[in-house]
Formats: sequence, C-alpha cells, structure tokens
Amino acid sequence: MKKFIGLILLTTSILLSSFTGTLEIDTVVVALKSGNVSLLSRYFDSRVEIALPEKTDSYSRSQAEMVVKDFFSSNGGVKNFELKHRGENNGANYVIGVLSTSNGRYRTTLFMKVKGDKQFLQEMRFQQE
Repeated sequence: MKKFIGLILLTTSILLSSFTGTLEIDTVVVALKSGNVSLLSRYFDSRVEIALPEKTDSYSRSQAEMVVKDFFSSNGGVKNFELKHRGENNGANYVIGVLSTSNGRYRTTLFMKVKGDKQFLQEMRFQQE
C-alpha cells in the first residue's frame, strides 16, 4: 500500500511540474503578444542571451529587460505574437513564432529551462523576415 501511495504522489508531482511549466511558457507568450516587457522579464534567468538582427550578446536580467524594451520601442511597438510551434528538448522548452511590430515581422525563438521548480527564459532570438 505504501508503494502505491508513493507512486500516486510521484505521478501527481510530475504532472503538476509539467503543468506549471506549461503555465510559465503560456505566460511568456501572452507577454510577447502584448509587448509587456515587465511581465516577460519575470521569467528571465540571471543571464539571458538575446540575438537581435544587428547584435547578439548575453545580458544580466536587468540589462536584458532594457534591451528587449528598446527593441520593441525602436520597432514601433508590438502588434502581435503568433505562436507557430512549441516543443521540448533535453528538459528545455522552446517556442517558435512570429512577432509583428509596426516596423516589421520577426521570427522569434525562445528557450526556457527548468531550475528548481520554475522555468527561466535563457535565450531569445529575433530574426527579421
């Protein structure tokens, strides 16, 4: 009986951790759709690699927030983010979509990795279409 209860608890915790990861990535997608950098930055890891059309670099959480905010504003603001694909690879989740701004469209790829009990955004790539 103890093994059965242990198995149920293990299964429940795995399901809840998967569900939490889905919620986090869904929140990141919502933040992108609305251009809400402060909501997006809540999921930044301590270092975030950001690839923009003109520059790629690794930034601290606060620097990354400023870089993304500048990118959004220099492109006339975010109009929408259309999710094209999501998946998982070696414990990391990724999202691919198209970010529409007033000045153009960008193929966007996001990589999130679990640390402890939360997912953190570790990499963002914006490629002009």
